[in-house]
Amino acid sequence: MIAHSGPQRATEVFDSTVFTRADLRSAGLRGRELTALVRSGRLLRLRRDRYARPDVDPVVAEAVRIGGRVTCVSLLQLLGVFVLAAHGVHVQVEPHRSRLGRRDAEAHRVHWAEDGAASTLHVTSLDAAVRHAVRCQSPRASVATLDSLLHQRLITMDELRAIFARLPQRFGAVLALADASSESGPETFVRLLLRSLGASFETQVHIPGVGRVDFVVDGWLIVECDSRAFHEGWAKQQRDRARDMAAARLGYVTIRPLAADILSDPAGTREALREVMEALGPQLVGARRSQLRRKGSRSLPRPPNRPNAPRSPEL
Repeated sequence: MIAHSGPQRATEVFDSTVFTRADLRSAGLRGRELTALVRSGRLLRLRRDRYARPDVDPVVAEAVRIGGRVTCVSLLQLLGVFVLAAHGVHVQVEPHRSRLGRRDAEAHRVHWAEDGAASTLHVTSLDAAVRHAVRCQSPRASVATLDSLLHQRLITMDELRAIFARLPQRFGAVLALADASSESGPETFVRLLLRSLGASFETQVHIPGVGRVDFVVDGWLIVECDSRAFHEGWAKQQRDRARDMAAARLGYVTIRPLAADILSDPAGTREALREVMEALGPQLVGARRSQLRRKGSRSLPRPPNRPNAPRSPEL
């Protein structure tokens, strides 16, 4: 199983892990030796003229078994890229070279080949996978996938522009929202929800005495996107509570929507964010102005946020 991330993981995924009989013969294996390896389980025969090592990823094995290559969200998942959901294996097949049974067609998502011959037997190019994933996913999920690709430096913005040049123009809005600063899918979702609310916010903000936080909204609200992977265990909860206390002493309010809720119920999360901002925002701004007047200051300093992002429709 692949245990690395980023470019090293990509190298492992795209390395040849499926071989033809000719490949194995050129490596020095004779016919009888090949048969013995298959019978002993030290080599897998996935389909006619397709072989793999026993530790081949099950997704790869299934794609090759039905006569295709892993693509779309299935390939991106192998690379460690954020994908909201993937049902079955997403497989690219060539229209005239694969006999796809009804059961396989129903269990998996089939993408017909749209470019030249692939350089490997088991996966498509990253370009093809991204094009398939943008077409296959919702706009919000697609933005999260692009953010993940950029953040992990698996692709550059220029390369993404070249990929989108081969897609219909209607997908241009998805590319325009991509942002490499998002460190997780839930962060992308929250960023898009805040945009839809017309809120002013900064991402990945370092606050002295607190540390780096996911979002600072309107200069007073900290939003942290908590997931089980990074916030499980009492030690991590202690750290989070200490950070929240330090932020509160500086006048910030911290909320921690759960990643599972952000991804499964974005509409509910958006409504909760709106209610928090409407309920507490005026009170906090008024309290800060009163405090500044007592100190002799005439105006409330602007928070170090970028200008309000234009309100955008909810994706």
